[in-house]
Parts: sequence; C-alpha cells; structure tokens
Amino acid sequence: MTRREFITLIAGAAAAWPLAARAQQADQTRRIGVLTLFSKDDPEGQRRVTALQQRLQELGWGDGRNVRMELRWAGGDPDRARFYAGELVGMKPDVIFINHALVLPLLRQETHTIPIVFVQIADPVADGLVANLAQPGGNMTGFTTGEYAMGGKKLEVLKEMARDLAHVTVVLDPRQSTHVGVPHAIEVAAPSLHVNVTVAGARDGVDLERAIAAAAREPNGGVIVLASAVTNAHRHEVLELAARHRLPAIYDYRYFVAEGGLASYGHDPAEQYRQAAVYVDRILRGAKPADLPVQNPTNYELVINLKTAKALGLTIPESFLLRANEVIE
Repeated sequence: MTRREFITLIAGAAAAWPLAARAQQADQTRRIGVLTLFSKDDPEGQRRVTALQQRLQELGWGDGRNVRMELRWAGGDPDRARFYAGELVGMKPDVIFINHALVLPLLRQETHTIPIVFVQIADPVADGLVANLAQPGGNMTGFTTGEYAMGGKKLEVLKEMARDLAHVTVVLDPRQSTHVGVPHAIEVAAPSLHVNVTVAGARDGVDLERAIAAAAREPNGGVIVLASAVTNAHRHEVLELAARHRLPAIYDYRYFVAEGGLASYGHDPAEQYRQAAVYVDRILRGAKPADLPVQNPTNYELVINLKTAKALGLTIPESFLLRANEVIE
C-alpha cells in the first residue's frame, strides 16, 4: 500500500465513523410517550412535566441524548386525549407515561405489551387496570391519588374554615369513574359535621357554571371541586365563580389556591411525576410493570389563601393556620 493510498483509506474511515456512530446512537435511543391532560401553555402542566424530565435526567436519561420524549398535551379535551393515546401506541415507544384517567381503559384495550406508568389514578384495581396494588400484573403500574377517605377530610377542613357551612356541592366529572368513591366518603362524613351533600356532574364549562350557581342558592353553601380534565381546563372560571358567589371552596391541589382559591388538601402532583420517573427508569433498564407495586401518596399538604378567606368574610382560627403547610397571603 502506497502512502497516498493509506492516507485516503484513513480519511475515508474518519469521514464514515461519525455517521456510523450517529446511526448506532440513534438505534440506542429510547422513546418515552407522555400524555398529559394539560395544555402546553399551562404553567402547572409545565411544572409537572419539568419535574419528570429533571428526575429522568438525574437518573441518566437526557432528552435528545439517549432518550426521546414524545410529548402530547390534551388540553382538557377527552377526544384529543384518546387520539393522542392511539398515536402514542402506534409509535411503539419503550414506555408510556400518562396522567389522564379517561384514556387508561383505552390504552389497556390497545396494548398489552407496551409498559405504562400512570399517576393520579384514584382506584386502578376497581377500574380493572391492575390485579392489585402490591402485584399489578400486566403492563401497567403507577401512583394513585390516595384513599377515598381523603374526601371526608376535605369536608372537615372546609367546615373548620367556614363554621356556618350547612350544604356542600361536590363538583366532578361524571365520566371519570374513579370519582365515585370520593363523594361517597364525603357523604359518610357529612352527618357528623351537620352538612348536607349534593353531587353535581360537570362535563364542560357550562356545566361548571350551572353547578356553582346552584351551590350558591343553598343557604350557607360551599363547594368541593375534584380535579379532572374539565376542572383543570376551566379552573380560572371556577375560581372566578366561587369568588363572585362568595362560596368557600376546597380543591385537590395547591395551584388552585395559588391562583386565588380558598384552600386545598392533597398531595403534590409534581412529586408523583418525580416518583414515576424512577419507575420509567427501572422499566427502561429491564424491570416489568407487573413487578412494580402501585403506590399511594405518603404526604399531604394543606394550603390556605388568607386573602381569599378575608374576602369571603371568614375568620380562620390561629390554631388552624398553624396546622397548614402553607399560608398564602
């Protein structure tokens, strides 16, 4: 081999190596499908997805480096969520992450092989998504919203803030089957608190306005708003209606209170996204969803908006404020 031929050979190999390396890297890139009920421009949705991405990065998965995340934002639209669910299944990703209860049954029908990690699902056993919490079986696992009894706790908290409360309207999405157990727990707790309960279904903004207006017609009325795609998408209207009708209201999550709601009692969803990232990591490294137990929240936070309480004419006892995890002034 002449010197010129040797140099030509080395140059050709050097030019081809980056292409081969990139092809090999592309083959090794894992894919994560992510479906969330939020709109892309929703700060709370961004906060949660960022928590997922950051934890994955801490675990060694960099988006665009060794993993590609296919993000789909349903924007509170069940039909759009169903479409995106089908689209993600068609991509055959290594794992699907989802926080949308309405489309989980659809995903179960569409695939029995793609691993699925869910968050904020009230009762995956009753919904037939997993065999039991300790040993899910199948291709799904994840994190729940907690025990139904938390509904009774929300009523207790609302009663402590609004001591004249005599009637509470529970606003929920009737299509979300997992909401059934929560109002039942509220109804069980109501007699000892001398409160009557009405359940109001809301499928859209018009239903929400109607439900809250009806709650306002009840003497000493209040509202418990259960988180759903509908209440999340229309939360600004819900908060405005509650303020206009001077209704004490309690919500599942802090961001409702940060945006003007009276109080919330529940877990931090972003923390569940971080926990779910650990499950995604374990699945990408070979674990099976069937072997990863479904987990309940372990920490709950009480958040109170003192400015909203004053606007409603409520005097919150100091002892109650001291129990809160956060008081927004």
